[in-house]
Amino acid sequence: MDGDPRTDVDGTNKGNLQLMSRSTYIKETTLKNLFLLCAFVAVMGVALIFLFVGWRGWPLIADIGVGSFLGGAEWNPTDGLFGILPLIWGSVVVMAGALVLGTPLAVGTAVFLSEIASPKMRSLVRPAVELLAGIPSVIFGFFGLIVLRPLIAQMTGGLGFGAVTAWIILAIMIVPTIATLTEDALNSISPGVREASYAMGATTWQTIYKVLIPSAKIGILDAIILGMGRAIGETMAVLMVVGNAPVFPEGVTVPLSTLTSQIVMDMPYAAGDHRTALFGMAIVLFMVSMGLVAAVRLISRFQTSISGGR
Repeated sequence: MDGDPRTDVDGTNKGNLQLMSRSTYIKETTLKNLFLLCAFVAVMGVALIFLFVGWRGWPLIADIGVGSFLGGAEWNPTDGLFGILPLIWGSVVVMAGALVLGTPLAVGTAVFLSEIASPKMRSLVRPAVELLAGIPSVIFGFFGLIVLRPLIAQMTGGLGFGAVTAWIILAIMIVPTIATLTEDALNSISPGVREASYAMGATTWQTIYKVLIPSAKIGILDAIILGMGRAIGETMAVLMVVGNAPVFPEGVTVPLSTLTSQIVMDMPYAAGDHRTALFGMAIVLFMVSMGLVAAVRLISRFQTSISGGR
């Protein structure tokens, strides 16, 4: 073998090694640059939207002041009053109620699919949950307007518009988001954790609420935050059931308005400072979305640090 030209000085036989062909190298480089371009377009898209919204909405905010814009208690563009605090309050009320109603439903669905349902039952329930995510929001709005609103009006003696109607509709709409991510979090738990719990004599229910849910709490919290983003950003369904009154509601069964619904209501005819104020609302919504995404990233990083510490 000493005279074999395929043998290197260290005795390694390189007879079977082949260099990458030029065509393969070109394909690899092209794909790499293509994927880089896709990532760049995604980042630039977000940046351009933020710059456009900020450019159109900031002049009014700078003119009347951030405090007056965010803390003003009256929205009346005709009289030059651009306080969006009632709209922020309406968005928070609608989002919070939807989370209170929808989170237990979504987490329960995820636990059922992950730990309890038989394969046959799982094959029926999971597509139904996924179908909820594919239904257009305007259909949810029609359901709330035509079916749910008259029932609530009959029970409360009012018009049926308001936070309660929006809570029920949004609770159903956020179920797929929270349920899917919660199920993923539960499925990511090592099977050994379940086996150890059963070996210690725990029942199925004890294992679920004392072992699995605490172990998956970070993933469940991520799911809830993303569901929060879906609830606060929903427009058409909310527009059709809240009543669109830009005032502080005196109860949960009277009309109110949210940031998203007010933008859709006013944009077709808004002009001048009124239109600029709507872009200012968009800035607020954009910042809220960025905050929610940042929260998810921080929680995920915290979970990673804890796992690494172990």
